[in-house]
Amino acid sequence: MSFSFTGVHEECGVFGIYDPEGRSVASDIYYGLSALQHRGQESCGIAVTDTSGPAGNVCCDRGLGLVNEVFHETNLNALKGNLGIGHVRYSTTGSSVLANTQPLVMKYLKGTLCLAHNGNLINAAELRHELELGGTLFRTTIDSEVIACLVAKNRVTSSSAEEAVKKTCASIRGAYALTVTSSRKLIGVRDPYGLKPLCLGKKGSGWILASESCAITSVGGEFIRDIEPGEIVIISHDGIHSDYLEEKPSQRAHCIFEYIYFARLDSTIDGVSVYDARLRGGRFLAREYPVEADLIAGVPDSGLISAYGYAQESGIPFGFIFHKNSYVGRTFIKPTQKERENAVKIKLSVIPAAVRGKRIVLVDDSIVRGTTIKNLIRDLKKAGALEVHVRISSPPFLHPCFFGTDVPETSSLIAHEHSVEDIRREIGADSLGYMTVRALSELSGGLPICRACFTGSYPMTVPDHDISMDLEQTT
Repeated sequence: MSFSFTGVHEECGVFGIYDPEGRSVASDIYYGLSALQHRGQESCGIAVTDTSGPAGNVCCDRGLGLVNEVFHETNLNALKGNLGIGHVRYSTTGSSVLANTQPLVMKYLKGTLCLAHNGNLINAAELRHELELGGTLFRTTIDSEVIACLVAKNRVTSSSAEEAVKKTCASIRGAYALTVTSSRKLIGVRDPYGLKPLCLGKKGSGWILASESCAITSVGGEFIRDIEPGEIVIISHDGIHSDYLEEKPSQRAHCIFEYIYFARLDSTIDGVSVYDARLRGGRFLAREYPVEADLIAGVPDSGLISAYGYAQESGIPFGFIFHKNSYVGRTFIKPTQKERENAVKIKLSVIPAAVRGKRIVLVDDSIVRGTTIKNLIRDLKKAGALEVHVRISSPPFLHPCFFGTDVPETSSLIAHEHSVEDIRREIGADSLGYMTVRALSELSGGLPICRACFTGSYPMTVPDHDISMDLEQTT
């Protein structure tokens, strides 16, 4: 994704692994989370247990920062166990503080539960209030803890951990991909709409659950298949089997942003190659919005392949016009808008020799508020670009997302009250073309997708207000 720290951000990533032969899995979780680092850079964590040891004996380590900043040889070696889950986080609900890092580890009447969650619940605040009325104490401000508390509560009256997970999923609404461990089992579950991705892999005699296939292959595993929407997968010493949630929605609604910018290029999600999807998006933009130009370029990182697709379709040369500084710290934590904008300048700078005297087509994944693209266009023209024509591989954002994609409320969306021509003038582009809503099906290879933030047609009934602060306000 491009460095729009005022715009859409990545989601979270989950990884789970079970080795029935007793081998330690902490290092595999570390490398799996490293492969999912693009999905969240605020915090990360690993929780493992030894299935041959005492039930409920969990080793967990978590911290703020990148995977390679939080984990090192010493604390990884201390994580002994053959069953475990991991998580990388970008916050969509709950502040970015240590207490909100995952996996969550909960000791309760039936033992110890560990849970990692990607997604966003739309009824978390009301569920939390009900639990609090029953005496539940919360340590975090994240919706994932609501899920964990419900699983623990339901487990007391259930015959198995998977039954408790199934009961919990009957009461939560929204988007979720979960990895859960009990003392002897690894459980994965995906929401009935398939909004969030989850896939299954195999390594030796062990099994892996991950947000993306790239995490499975990064640890030497073999991608087996995607977990189906509404499917619960149970992995234990007895092998693997699956069940399904009782809720069966009339539609599936896979998140289109996995293909536009969330997922890594080498991932395949629900049978669709992310790389191929971005190429198709760029080719469509070239057909729909042709222009005379000298060079096609993308905003790193997710704009690059769409730009390459545009170049292939148009016959105009593809090139690199930005230097990306990979050695700058975590700029997203800068407290003010001015500091974040300055951080973007440090991370992404124009290569003058590549743009001087040229008409540029600049491809990016999205425009939210318009600030970042406006600054990039200004810098390109300052460096000598004659023209900058902008092509965006998603339609204009008109509505907020309630399912874990950090698209803000409508008042913050530049396209909500401005025409395409208004936006073009505001950002200083010589022309501007967006992906059309109808073309999204082409981009995603015909997969049924969620278009809610473009059309306002949500796959389920959503609240009539911004829910991002609901859990914060309950504390």
